[in-house]
Amino acid sequence: MNIEQLRNYCLEKKGTTEDFPFDEDTLVFKVLGKMFALVSLKKWESGEPAINLKADPEYSEELRAIYHSIRPGFHMSKKHWNTLYLNEGELQPQVIKDLVDHSYKMVVRGMTKKMREILLS
Repeated sequence: MNIEQLRNYCLEKKGTTEDFPFDEDTLVFKVLGKMFALVSLKKWESGEPAINLKADPEYSEELRAIYHSIRPGFHMSKKHWNTLYLNEGELQPQVIKDLVDHSYKMVVRGMTKKMREILLS
């Protein structure tokens, strides 16, 4: 999966926007203003593609036990975020998409009822 495929997949999700809230390097995908995916463009360009995704803490532990290329979130809460290192070739595109979906759903689940209703309309 390349950066454009990842970007397009994230932007297909309802209520999703992209911006650079921290610096010119870190591309952040948000659903109704809440982060669900972060990507360092410099790392992608240098051949070290990685993405930070939110995950249920128990599921995070399971993923880290199964996949060497999924580790605690770099510069994020280690309990709630994972970093997927995509250059190791271990993660198939569908696994990456499934984990993006999980991250999106985790963020939506944590929203107020009013915010969730906006996504349903």
